[in-house]
Amino acid sequence: MANYLDFEEPIKEIIEQIEQAKSLEEKSQVDVSKTTKALEKKLKDTQKAIYSKLTPWQRVQVSRHPDRPYTLSYIKAITNGDFIELHGDRNVKDDKAMVGGLGTVDGQTVMFIGQQKGVNTKMRQYRNFGMANPEGYRKALRLMKLAEKFNIPVVTFIDTPGAFPGLEAEERGQGEAIAKNLMEMTTLKVPIICIIIGEGASGGALGIGIGDKVLMLENTWYSVISPESCSSILWRSWEYKEQAASALKLTAEDMLENKLIDGIIKEPIGGAHANPEEAFDNVKKEIAKNLSKLMSTEADKRVQARIRKFSNMGVVDDKKSK
Repeated sequence: MANYLDFEEPIKEIIEQIEQAKSLEEKSQVDVSKTTKALEKKLKDTQKAIYSKLTPWQRVQVSRHPDRPYTLSYIKAITNGDFIELHGDRNVKDDKAMVGGLGTVDGQTVMFIGQQKGVNTKMRQYRNFGMANPEGYRKALRLMKLAEKFNIPVVTFIDTPGAFPGLEAEERGQGEAIAKNLMEMTTLKVPIICIIIGEGASGGALGIGIGDKVLMLENTWYSVISPESCSSILWRSWEYKEQAASALKLTAEDMLENKLIDGIIKEPIGGAHANPEEAFDNVKKEIAKNLSKLMSTEADKRVQARIRKFSNMGVVDDKKSK
């Protein structure tokens, strides 16, 4: 059964009308093709109208849509099912919130890494809601180093509400694990493409987010903090989450304007959850296009360009105070 967000109510009503028309046709053998065609056009127009003027908070809601495809769905579609998952950090355990392994894109072997959320309550618990522990980031780094050893490019899919904040995660070095990834990814000699496919929250996202190309799907967000947490800190309440979402400048358009990402991947009309296959195809095309360019560049030049890109972000005032 499909899920709908509050602002998707007009879309839900039209889809129900289409289903009723098709059901009537099956039962009574009455030709309703004209009605169905008109409703399908109305559906497309309504989706376009709603999704062309989403607020930042609504984009946050879309990024969390329960029907939105997750990392493993993208990987399996992009690699046509030839993905081989690799497990464990060789130290503590295999973190189910962080997945990774080898697959091919147009004949090119790629190391895929990403956070994985669950598709239902049981799987969300199994995947820890996409919140990785230190061993998840250490697994990711192990796979990146393995890819570097065999000159295999890396593609990361970012979709997390943040790194797991539990006491046990801190005891095992959550901050150190993420910081180590930032340092190692900066100088990794193989191409790295990072794609935000859902939520990109805090250091949990950044832990696999340093790349030659950082891309965002159209209806995703990337920020140091979620709108709800920002609202609770500034206003002592979650009621101001919509204002916080606007103030944080967390949408793909905002990030591109501030030169914090390199591009935006268009989503199907109605969001990635409305047409996953089209979303998979769009992402695959971007990966193939960017990989061909990056693979033709010398490793040292690529690393220097990556360092310059991230060093140029933000403002530094090094003037001595008088």
